[in-house]
Amino acid sequence: MKRSLMTIAIIAALAGCNSSNDELDDGSAFTLQLLHVADMDGSNATALSNAGNFASLVSGFTIQYPENTLFLSSGDNYIPGSRYEAAKDNSMSLVNGIKVPGVARADIAMLNAMGLQASAVGNHDLDGGSAEFKSIINKDGDYPGALFPYLSSNMDFSTDANTVDLVVPSGQVADTIPNSLTQTTVIEVNGHKIGIVGITTPTNDDITSTDNIAVYPENDSIEDLAVIVQAQVDRLTHSGIDKVIALAHMQSIRFEKQLAGLLKGVDIIVAGGSNTLLANDSNRLWDGDIKAENYPIMLNDADGKDVAIVNVDADYKYLGRLVVSFDTNGDLIASSIDPNASGSFITDDQMVASIDGSTANTEVEAIVDAVNNVIIASEQNIIGHTDVYLNGTRGYVRTEETNLGNLTADANLWYAQLHDAQVQISLKNGGGIRADIGYSEYPAGSIDPNELQYYPPASYPLAGKGEGDISQYDVQSALAFNNSLAIVDLTADELWDILEYGVAGIENISGGFTHIGGMCIEYDGSRTARVADPITGDVTTPGQRIRKVIVDTNGDNTCGPSDELVVSNGVVVANNNYKAVTLSYLSLSEPYPCTDNGNGGCSNQVMLEDDGVMAVDPQQSNFAATGTEQDALAEYLQAFHADENTPYLTKDSVDGGLADTRIIRLD
Repeated sequence: MKRSLMTIAIIAALAGCNSSNDELDDGSAFTLQLLHVADMDGSNATALSNAGNFASLVSGFTIQYPENTLFLSSGDNYIPGSRYEAAKDNSMSLVNGIKVPGVARADIAMLNAMGLQASAVGNHDLDGGSAEFKSIINKDGDYPGALFPYLSSNMDFSTDANTVDLVVPSGQVADTIPNSLTQTTVIEVNGHKIGIVGITTPTNDDITSTDNIAVYPENDSIEDLAVIVQAQVDRLTHSGIDKVIALAHMQSIRFEKQLAGLLKGVDIIVAGGSNTLLANDSNRLWDGDIKAENYPIMLNDADGKDVAIVNVDADYKYLGRLVVSFDTNGDLIASSIDPNASGSFITDDQMVASIDGSTANTEVEAIVDAVNNVIIASEQNIIGHTDVYLNGTRGYVRTEETNLGNLTADANLWYAQLHDAQVQISLKNGGGIRADIGYSEYPAGSIDPNELQYYPPASYPLAGKGEGDISQYDVQSALAFNNSLAIVDLTADELWDILEYGVAGIENISGGFTHIGGMCIEYDGSRTARVADPITGDVTTPGQRIRKVIVDTNGDNTCGPSDELVVSNGVVVANNNYKAVTLSYLSLSEPYPCTDNGNGGCSNQVMLEDDGVMAVDPQQSNFAATGTEQDALAEYLQAFHADENTPYLTKDSVDGGLADTRIIRLD
């Protein structure tokens, strides 16, 4: 027999009046309302427009079960992009809950304000690497960090220098361990201790930036993963806990289903990473959305007991809500789940108005407004257009040629030639490229890196930005440091040594990897790498990796037999000097290996940011200082790829484009 929301509220009230050992009139001992979310990693415009109503629904449903509610996330609470970067704008220091600007802190502040109690570690949570992950969840002065623990039973954060200090023993009470990383936690709900265990896809070390964080099992086996998780579940149940929820970020709900039949003692699995919309016929959906299966999916565990799998679609589009009872043994009662009370609840104004107690969360709304103000101001300044994804991903720009690396190197070369037509080559480091221009995502249900799909920048209707438009914000995100540019003179030997420096750290994904314009190189990564004394800069081991260098002397940005051969078979064969444009901090004697001009820089260094130097700046874009890399890219886009009639078209090799041609790795 179906229960109305009012009937369920009365049952919940009765549960709050009974002790944890009393049995209710319907034979259950405890009724739980589980609210859940995951995958706020898609459209920034969608997520921000839905966040306020989502928070209102959390408050409204919590009021219905004030003592019996849990609010959990199964991961991917943010993703690098415009709202991720907006949180580090200085204006965010005025927003309650942030106060200290920093990437992704707005997303964490919103979840704090909503009362999130625990989260699984997803893949996008680590896209910025372990150091950035720590800066997002850790306390920083007036910034409180994540007021909840992040959980993963199969990731070892103690192996990474950035995250080791955040690791705490498993099984502790959640509200006593904010800013922490652990395997399991315990949350008491109306006198009942509920164990929460985190599970992350074992492919996380393939699909995100885990750095030195260990991910298990190494063979990615779901069966072996279940053994790891079961050990943590057993620790919880042996301590007397009889109700366990798994927060599983597995990228495909078929793996959560598989885990359900392999595990014992897990009552509910909150899935994540697949954007699978589970819903009931009573759930109203956003236009165009179609449910994948009914909410929840009911399966049997390894002991034959009922286990419920729940999931909702991404970007705060729906609030997941499971109202379920447990018997005196702590076993889930499947028949207690009313499809009218449980499911995916749309986060539109109509739904908010229909739920008593759904009051506005003013802190969440303030954060949304602040982020939108930052994004809209810069997203509405359109400076170029691309029909392809521009690859600024850390693992690529620090190890190989990418189309974004080429684009910004070419922009710097063109820009420098406006000042001095004799400039022939462009050198810049991959570590200075901080974000893609565009985005990538897995098809729903996929965890195969080979199936990752790449797209040009998404539209942002609030800012009048169309798909493929490159905005001020895109440029500021990709070239976040906005280094000034410098023109320097280099000998052939110095050029060779700089290029050896650039490929010396590829094994460690070094930010020194060099992107180039006006030239081509070939190198062998299996050969001896250049080594220099970290204090003096003196070379202790000459590099042997650079095998060929050709400088484009025809001005067509290609390398052919009529261009100048500088290095052949690892030997410098030219005796010329070259004018190069590079980032000014690189042109200092350290870290770039070049002859000191006596003023702490390379020979004949000319700083393009100095007043009066760039008198020929086209001034088609003025958001960045003249003589800086952001201004160079913006001016270049305005000159050659301003709109959809003249888009940038060169696909990156990861996106089905041609193989690398400027930087060729022979091994």
